[in-house]
Amino acid sequence: MAGTWVGVASMPGQRAHSRAYLEVVLGRSPRWIEIWRHFFAFTDLLILNLRTGRGAPVKCQLAPGNRDAFETLLRSSQPALFGTFHFGCSDLLGYLLGAQGRRVSIIRLQVDNSEDTRLLGQRYSDKVSFLWINNPATMLFDLKDAIESGASLALKCDRLEYSAKTAPFRFLGGNRIFPFTIYHLAILFGLPVVFCIAIPGNLPDEIDVFASPIFLPNSAMNRDENLQEARRHFQTVLDELETKVRQYPFLWFNFLPLNPLTSDQ
Repeated sequence: MAGTWVGVASMPGQRAHSRAYLEVVLGRSPRWIEIWRHFFAFTDLLILNLRTGRGAPVKCQLAPGNRDAFETLLRSSQPALFGTFHFGCSDLLGYLLGAQGRRVSIIRLQVDNSEDTRLLGQRYSDKVSFLWINNPATMLFDLKDAIESGASLALKCDRLEYSAKTAPFRFLGGNRIFPFTIYHLAILFGLPVVFCIAIPGNLPDEIDVFASPIFLPNSAMNRDENLQEARRHFQTVLDELETKVRQYPFLWFNFLPLNPLTSDQ
């Protein structure tokens, strides 16, 4: 707890972005203790990731709603595109897909100090690999190779860095630009898209997982028609994400500027 205060004091950029985000989601200027809570929630997530990487068991509780369709997809041999966001415990979802027997390539930006990523990668190395996107020039070819090898892809769809395709969607009080590459890949390769988010459960090392409806490109429709359906699907996903973000505001782990507002529809 004391260390978190040190982080708040010594990271002015992240602190400013936390304050700006909390002002939007809370509808008022946040108090210092609320900024601290935002940092502390992220610290909790890192500790959970490190413990999981070192072998602690994590129990997933899949919420009702779209559970049956999601479990059917998991049990199938169909490669898929699994999307998520920098929210809650969603960092763990790609590894837990690997634990279910799926071969998953997790799309990540490689950084020097990511000890949790290293440990998690070691623990699930038999099913999980990384697709590093630090080099945008080769990213599309790397994605294509991973998909054609039969692997599923797990990627986060909230940060704009290295995203080749973007589009505006309603989120947190306005139209904001979000990455949209996952749907272009789905239409190009005929793969299903499903989004999951996860939050801490009631017990230690337990997480509650919420799955979206599944988007599947329709071969009877042209590309533009499929993209229209994809936009509707992603808006539904973001509406549910916003509900969770407003319910658990300290679990939004983007210590960066919020997705920019746009007048585009």
